[in-house]
Amino acid sequence: MDKKVRERQAQFELREWTVGQILDHTVERFPDVEAVVYADRNYRKTWREFAAIVDQFAKGLMALGVEKGEKVAVWATNVPYWVTLQFATAKIGAILLTVNTNYREHELRYLLHHSECENIFIIDGLRDHDFLATLYDIVPELRTRPRADIRCVALPHLKRVCFLGAEKHRGMYSVPEILAMSVMTDDEDYKARQASLDPWEVINMQYTSGTTGFPRGVMLTHVGVGLNGYWIGRHQGFTEKDRLCLTVPLFHCYGCVLGVMACVNHGTTMVILETFNPLKALIAVDSERCTALYGVPTMFLAELEHKLFKRFDVSSLRTGIMSGSVCPEPLMRRVVEDMYMKEITICYGLTEGSPVMTQSDISDPLTLRCETVGCAMPGIEVRIGDPDTCEELPRGEVGEILCRGYNVMKGYHKMPEDTAKTISPEGWLHSGDLGVMDKHGYVRVTGRIKDMIIRGGENVYPREVEEFLLQMEGVLDVQVVAVPSRRYGEEVGAFVIPRTGADVLPEDVRDFCRGKISWFKIPKYITIIERFPLTASGKIQKYKLRELAAEHWPEALQ
Repeated sequence: MDKKVRERQAQFELREWTVGQILDHTVERFPDVEAVVYADRNYRKTWREFAAIVDQFAKGLMALGVEKGEKVAVWATNVPYWVTLQFATAKIGAILLTVNTNYREHELRYLLHHSECENIFIIDGLRDHDFLATLYDIVPELRTRPRADIRCVALPHLKRVCFLGAEKHRGMYSVPEILAMSVMTDDEDYKARQASLDPWEVINMQYTSGTTGFPRGVMLTHVGVGLNGYWIGRHQGFTEKDRLCLTVPLFHCYGCVLGVMACVNHGTTMVILETFNPLKALIAVDSERCTALYGVPTMFLAELEHKLFKRFDVSSLRTGIMSGSVCPEPLMRRVVEDMYMKEITICYGLTEGSPVMTQSDISDPLTLRCETVGCAMPGIEVRIGDPDTCEELPRGEVGEILCRGYNVMKGYHKMPEDTAKTISPEGWLHSGDLGVMDKHGYVRVTGRIKDMIIRGGENVYPREVEEFLLQMEGVLDVQVVAVPSRRYGEEVGAFVIPRTGADVLPEDVRDFCRGKISWFKIPKYITIIERFPLTASGKIQKYKLRELAAEHWPEALQ
């Protein structure tokens, strides 16, 4: 075993705690440290105050009739009660079902039906999307039946609809009403419910973000998200003196595990943005003296290139995470130098892995944090293996990134066949990503298995071509995908975003490649675009780019 990995595994202790026990432990240690802050509305709660609201909310849910094992969906931006609901459901053994804020009627209907969801909390909407109108269309019974007896024809499992705020809406319970109902739950009943929980039970369900296709409900446990969060925070050096500016969506693992669970394990203050805005992020870091900042590369780029960036004092920053998509080295260096984040780390994983399987350390050389995604987390085995057999491949060879350990999901809800394809009989979780491991155990992601382009028998890894093209002057970002070809099966296509003011032409890109990379890797089809299609969590939707490539270049099939 590699030295760094060996050191990490020696530190590991399997803490079989529920999410509620983790919160209680933090409250005992740091009762008066701020837990949750919304800088734009002066909302502040210490860990003691936050825990008190969680307990009141949890008892209110019990009074409402929410049973252990019931699903509680939350369709909302990062509003203050979001995190409260996350812990309130955990304390009573209900399963928090996070809903992508970009979902529309068809997707929401599918999720609620497929998950057999009994409860849902929503807000009024986001931008031009009216969440309330959408839900009333799906559940018209809300307008006509008593809220305690919905009886929805389309969603027979649905029992309760709640508004995640103070406003009252037809057929829904409001948060103040639920909090007021807490007096109906006896303290002994509440303690008995908590005592009945098993740390290995499912506590969180997330539908995969859809970067590669159809959503599936990923079932995660107390131990999976709780312990993963502990080590994510530990590798950033989190303590009760740290303050994390959390800009990413809470419905995604990045927000509710890398963010919330990392903080609650170490008493770190969460400075939360309701939705991402580069100016508000800079204001929060400056005014709250944040020591850590999270984001995907596009978020960091937006902050660095904001016209008012230099007016803010971000010198309090030291660490954080850049994750979610490719982290270009030039951007990493700008974040380290201009945002003072000399201890920034990189995480890698997938929702099915709770989610992180590898992470770099704050002490790792910057080159390792730029070029790799770190090494195996404590308590998790990581290998590069054969996609079909899971057998380990020699160091330096490209294969599928696999992991095994406490973090692996229980499975996909109501999808045993998909679960069997994703988790091997020996417990190895297939990531679907291609990678290579060096002699010290550090992993470098080279692309996705489905993204790999096979051109006339030659394998082309998009990540390799993308990293090369990012060195070209005038290129801000690039994504390489397969273009269906009658002659070669697939050709290499590239979508290029130029820097502001730069005049980049397709032929310039090809000229830059000629003589520098293998001829079959040079993109035959190139389009200059303004932006990539993204998920709500900031991931690039490559499957949409592949669809766009087939539409853009139909001549390849002729």
